[in-house]
Amino acid sequence: MTQETGGFAALDLHPNIVAAVLATGYEEPSAIQQQSIPIILAGHDMIGQAQTGTGKTAAFALPILNKIDVSKREPQALILAPTRELALQVATAFETYAKQMPGVNVVAVYGGAPMGPQLRAIRNGAQIVVATPGRLCDHLRRDEKVLSTVQYLVLDEADEMLKLGFMDDLEVIFDAIPATRQTVLFSATLPSSIRSIAERHLREPKHVKIQSKTQTVTAIEQAHLMVHADQKIPAVLRLLEVEEFDALIAFVRTKQATLDLAAALEAKGYKAAALNGDIAQNQRERVIDSLKDGRLDIVVATDVAARGLDVPRITHVFNVDMPYDPESYVHRIGRTGRAGRDGRALLLVTPRERRMLQVIERVTGQKVAEARLPGPQAVLDARIKKLTASLAPLVAEAEATHGELFDRLTADLGCSARALSAALLRKATNGQSLDLAAVEREQPLVPTYTPRERTGERSDRGERSERGDRERRAPMPLAEGRVRCRTALGARDGIAAKNLLGAILNEGGLARDAIGRIQVRDSFSLVELPEEGLERLLSKLKDTRVAGKQLKLRRYRED
Repeated sequence: MTQETGGFAALDLHPNIVAAVLATGYEEPSAIQQQSIPIILAGHDMIGQAQTGTGKTAAFALPILNKIDVSKREPQALILAPTRELALQVATAFETYAKQMPGVNVVAVYGGAPMGPQLRAIRNGAQIVVATPGRLCDHLRRDEKVLSTVQYLVLDEADEMLKLGFMDDLEVIFDAIPATRQTVLFSATLPSSIRSIAERHLREPKHVKIQSKTQTVTAIEQAHLMVHADQKIPAVLRLLEVEEFDALIAFVRTKQATLDLAAALEAKGYKAAALNGDIAQNQRERVIDSLKDGRLDIVVATDVAARGLDVPRITHVFNVDMPYDPESYVHRIGRTGRAGRDGRALLLVTPRERRMLQVIERVTGQKVAEARLPGPQAVLDARIKKLTASLAPLVAEAEATHGELFDRLTADLGCSARALSAALLRKATNGQSLDLAAVEREQPLVPTYTPRERTGERSDRGERSERGDRERRAPMPLAEGRVRCRTALGARDGIAAKNLLGAILNEGGLARDAIGRIQVRDSFSLVELPEEGLERLLSKLKDTRVAGKQLKLRRYRED
């Protein structure tokens, strides 16, 4: 480990910061970290061109922590992020890297949460403020001097901020912080709008450009399965019947999904637990320790909650929900295949997510092979194999320790040895189906989704089949008090759900809980919004732009 420690220590970072970084599982600086950290430590403005997944958060967080004056209880560093989710991720990263720096306080400032506690945290001495531009401007309207002590400014994913329409907010923020500050800008692309910001607000910036990695870990066997959205939990339970795993992490998108899947797994007898943003830090540490020592075998987690999770015994990663971007996929499956061990990553893909699968394959440069859900015979064979493995260690001594009892029970019951053995097996297997007909009956197998359009059978489908297809494409039922709205922006426009969510939260002034499901399809998207005050909300959003195009939300009339 000495060599890896030297890698970070050679960057002139404080030993406590180096120790905290190594504790998260980083072994040596990434390319963006090696190039950016010395530039930022030296006090230069910088433009970094790097994709998500290259380690850019640590590239600016570590040198900024190194420069923070803990004795001063005032805002010293401001990090701007385009969305609530990214702001929370960055704030969590700062807290992780500052674990051995007593006195460092971090506050995340974003819409959808009460403003009072956020403003109090800033006034009470948080040295690091991680914020979305819209909410930060709300605070500046209350107290225009709140950022007057900021010395370091970072714009993270600047291109995304402009796509979400934050240009005016950024100008307000630039005016509210000292002109003598050090400014660092990270962006995946450098369009003219970003270059214009750099020319006006950065002083002789140094440039760093990192190409995103295009290869995943070759030791990881990857496969995908096509399923419908409502088949995911049954599909996971089927797969676990036949997959031989030591420990497994299952990724989902929402906190509720972690709870639902973990409950379903526990009901089937698996040692499983949920890991999400609502889990307290001490409980999170207990879950991870339990996964390490074998008290748990499965953790169901969101991307944010799994940050920094490094457990060598993880042999499988299940992507139960599709990640939002290819870089997240690379990060997820990197949880397995550690320390030279083989790993297996399975991805569940719904019909509408085929495009994202293609993007993942293009970005990673690897084909994600298609697999099939196990049939009844495979499930039966796996169950008998597990039963055999559990009985094998007992057979050698069982006759000596329990032989006389067996003879007495046979005599008392007046049955054959075969009948008694079968009864004991039935009791030991707790009613589990162990013959083919029973396995087929116990629960209909989840069919693997096969798009008929690709099989040349479309012209042969009858009226009932076509009606079934329409029903599968129909939107899910609405919650009471919500309506569905439509925008002509979809996946082909480069839109993801997080883009729509960020735009509506920041421009509409809504709390996060007010927005329901967001369904992004190829040529349009559907968003569930509160019916009360809908017209006023749509009016506020009429000039909102996402990915450079007008949002133009309209109430969706369903037939």
